[in-house]
Amino acid sequence: MLAQRLATFLILTLLACVAASAVADQKEKEAADQAVDSGSFGIFMNGHRVGTETFSITQERNGSVIKSEFKTENDPKGVVSDLSSELQLTTAGEIRRYDWKQTSPEQATSSVLPNDQLLTQKWTTATQPKTQEQPYLLPLSTSILDDYFFVHREVLVWKFLAASCKQEKGVVQCPVKQRAQFTTLDPSQHASSPIFAQYLGRDKISFKGSDRELNKIEFKNDAETWLLWLDDQFKLVRIWIDGDRTEVVRD
Repeated sequence: MLAQRLATFLILTLLACVAASAVADQKEKEAADQAVDSGSFGIFMNGHRVGTETFSITQERNGSVIKSEFKTENDPKGVVSDLSSELQLTTAGEIRRYDWKQTSPEQATSSVLPNDQLLTQKWTTATQPKTQEQPYLLPLSTSILDDYFFVHREVLVWKFLAASCKQEKGVVQCPVKQRAQFTTLDPSQHASSPIFAQYLGRDKISFKGSDRELNKIEFKNDAETWLLWLDDQFKLVRIWIDGDRTEVVRD
């Protein structure tokens, strides 16, 4: 059963959709779309909830779509930030396009698009309404890890599992502490960086008042270390960012 669950998510991470006719009516298209994960994450700093991310991941005929909305909460200054994003990936896991929008406290937009075999970002802000543009010498297989959108980390986890884990006699096996490197882009910071991922094994933690045994994974770059826990369906349950005392918990 666990192998079947992992296979489902590995298929998503590889983003291999079932081949279908190029001509299909809307009913057929809707039937082909598959909701893979959805829900919300609570974001806490020093134990206080500061934001909520609501997300969905859908597998479609021509790839996958990851949508997310983020809103701040309990800001002592009364400032509410409303952000949304949509990441479209091809069946090979490459970026088709990435769109980001802020409606509060100021309006701003950003898009990352393929340009030949590289990536280009275009953006506007309230103070710079004229479109700005920046090219990146990055492959289309680059992983988007934007600020505030923690579901992007779940997608990268699945990509890592697909590359590192295997199934033998119906049992999922992930090599412990074997590192894999991925290229990432944070459009909000206009910066790219390598990130190292490794599976740390099974870990027992107290989660929402009960003890649970979860899969533990570490993401690490030059700036910070993220610890991530996933359930037996390989869905993201918790993130801990030690550097700024931030915790992300699935609601």
